[in-house]
Amino acid sequence: MIDSAHLPSLDNLKAQAKKLRNALASEGQTVSHSRSLELMAHQFGFRDWNTLHASLGNQRSNSLLTPGQRVGGHYLGVPFAGKVIAVRQLSASGHTRVTFAFDEPVNVSKFENLPVLRHRVTAQLDERGVTPQKTSNGVPHMIVDL
Repeated sequence: MIDSAHLPSLDNLKAQAKKLRNALASEGQTVSHSRSLELMAHQFGFRDWNTLHASLGNQRSNSLLTPGQRVGGHYLGVPFAGKVIAVRQLSASGHTRVTFAFDEPVNVSKFENLPVLRHRVTAQLDERGVTPQKTSNGVPHMIVDL
């Protein structure tokens, strides 16, 4: 049995199915929306979309972030701008795990001669867009401007 706690939300699955349908269309393959939903279900190991949907129930994503969305904020105290790459609801905590791709690499080093560049970061965010994890001086690792 597949653990639905490790699956994206229904909203995210539907968005992924739409992106798949559009990508296939750009390559000359016409696929209906229902067929793209079936393909998403197969990708996650389900027999069909109805089975996947039933496994997740009628839950709605409570994330304010969606894949492809442009965002800004601070990561380890450094301002950033970038794009949301992936969003996954964490059912146990109510938090959301989000992966960001920064437009420009973020240097998180405190030393001028030793750059430590981050191009992509995954963070756990609460409903305010703030990580529960904090630096040693009490500042959240990431704050996303929602």
